[in-house]
Amino acid sequence: MDIRDLLLKNVMIMDLKGTTKEAVINEMVDKYHAEGIVTDADEYRQDILKREAESTTGIGEGIAMPHAKDSAVTRATVLFAKSAKGVDFNALDGQPVHLFFMIAAPEGANNEHLAALAALSSLLINPKLVADLKQAKTPDEVLDLFGKAQAEKVAKDKKEAEAEKAQEAKDAAAKQAEFKEEKRKERPFIVAVTACPTGIAHTYMAEAALKETAEKMGVDIKVETNGSEGIKHKLTDSDINRAAGVIVAADKKVEMDRFNGKKLLNRPVIDGIKKPEELIEETLKGQGQVFHASGADAQSSDTEETSGGTLWNRIYKDLMNGVSNMLPFVVGGGIIMAISFILEQWLGKTSMWFTFTNNLGTFAFSFLVPVLAAYIAESIGDRPALMPGFVGGYMATVASASVVKAQNPAGFLGGLVAGFAAGWMIVGLKKALAKMPKSLDGMRTILLYPVIGLAIMGLLMFFIINPIFAAINGALISFLEGMGTGNAILIGVILAAMMSIDMGGPFNKAAYTFAIGVYQASGFKDGRWMAAVMIGGMIPPLAIAVASTFFPKKFTLQERNAGLSNYALGLTFITEGAIPFAATDPVHIIGSSVVGSAIAGGLTQFWHVNVPAPHGGIVALLLTNQKLGFVMSLIIGTVIAALILGFWRPVAKENQ
Repeated sequence: MDIRDLLLKNVMIMDLKGTTKEAVINEMVDKYHAEGIVTDADEYRQDILKREAESTTGIGEGIAMPHAKDSAVTRATVLFAKSAKGVDFNALDGQPVHLFFMIAAPEGANNEHLAALAALSSLLINPKLVADLKQAKTPDEVLDLFGKAQAEKVAKDKKEAEAEKAQEAKDAAAKQAEFKEEKRKERPFIVAVTACPTGIAHTYMAEAALKETAEKMGVDIKVETNGSEGIKHKLTDSDINRAAGVIVAADKKVEMDRFNGKKLLNRPVIDGIKKPEELIEETLKGQGQVFHASGADAQSSDTEETSGGTLWNRIYKDLMNGVSNMLPFVVGGGIIMAISFILEQWLGKTSMWFTFTNNLGTFAFSFLVPVLAAYIAESIGDRPALMPGFVGGYMATVASASVVKAQNPAGFLGGLVAGFAAGWMIVGLKKALAKMPKSLDGMRTILLYPVIGLAIMGLLMFFIINPIFAAINGALISFLEGMGTGNAILIGVILAAMMSIDMGGPFNKAAYTFAIGVYQASGFKDGRWMAAVMIGGMIPPLAIAVASTFFPKKFTLQERNAGLSNYALGLTFITEGAIPFAATDPVHIIGSSVVGSAIAGGLTQFWHVNVPAPHGGIVALLLTNQKLGFVMSLIIGTVIAALILGFWRPVAKENQ
């Protein structure tokens, strides 16, 4: 209600003459009668006095609101009157009244005088308005003051209403969040860790598969990824404590001691991709074994058993921990070295740019075997095994009789064995020193492990590992150098096929590691097997790209879009581009890729293709001695794999 609709200027009294309550009431009633608002002054006056007899309408703070609902009233009106001296109106606070608001309402009005009272009361609680009204001189000034006060109140009411609405929405959201949290707490919660040697595709595919499956099963899950960019979504102590169980789907070492006392399943990363439902179900059923952290002591030999793994899984994880840490040296050093060979062809052997890049690549490559051995050892025996593993790996690369008891280096194979020997040697040493007093823990870590570990490792390398594996390494190199074309083709077929069997998994890494070993042992010259594994690894993504282009109905729109990126991935020797396709359709994708890769690998040996670089893909074409053979092997293998896939694979459901 706008109070100004009831306040009429012609019925205002800006200077009351009456000095008593009765005189003031009579003066205001007479004004109503004179202006035609009240037809019977006596009748209306009696109703006003009757209301005053019930209780005073002097509400305090110098304000009075006498009111009556009467048949003599012609229209609802509020008469404003002001007394400069003040009148004793029996106010509730006993103070004189200066401002009067006499409310007149017709008999048939629907409690209009009560609405007027409410409207006035809501405005008159503003002390500034009351003070200003006491100073007002004219009716127009009174109306202006009420207009401003009402506008302020409307704005304030609107703001309060909006704030109340926002608070209600906030309370509702909080209640909804609380409800969701309660529901979430009712859902089972598990945690997982995914990791693969390269930290690219398998790591994140296992994460996606576990999350998607958990959502379908109504299970909350948090997955930590140990990928190429480091650890993401790291599990907190709170996450681990709250979890019903732990899934570790990893092919390399991850931080395990934090899971002490939790039921844990330890599986290869491929199980996270292919068997997520099985892993989640077993975890919820409590089928995992309670994991016992190694703490400050050695990881016991039964650690893998208690964590749900197998002996082969443990060996593979240790090996892949070495390989994953070695790969940056392979890729960085290999590509820099490849660039140096290109610069040599353009600028000559005496060019500073050739010698700089060639030496830089060689420096990186000189760490391959030591890093491999060091991180295999670290995976087995934790940090104390790192140094003896590194030294053992370095000794495997030295061909000096004054340092090792062999005329030839033990090479890559010797480094592998050195890594495992160093790791398990430290495990044994930890057990042997486990009964030492706790007060000597610092000396054990700082002094005994390094000194005794290095001494034992040196003896093992000098008298056993180097002599044996130097002979084996030399015999292997001699065998490969004297091997006929038929045998070479067979090995090329096998190596290339292995690159496609699991596209980054154990077979793939085994083939690549073998080729790297031969390449390193030959002084970075024999790249025959690198040619087979490189082209074998390039074909799966390239075959998928070609098949999705020329057989579009066999692929969904999403797959066709993803297939385009496989052209770039395949040409740069990133086999993992094929993994998303293999995960959804392993039979057709892997089957066709293995055939194409095997044929291409055999062709590289038939045409005597040599690639003196461990990475690079199509860039390595600039280095090969048989450029046409490289290109033809790649094209033939890709086309065969793409045709098999295109004709063999059924039409996608969305295209039927």
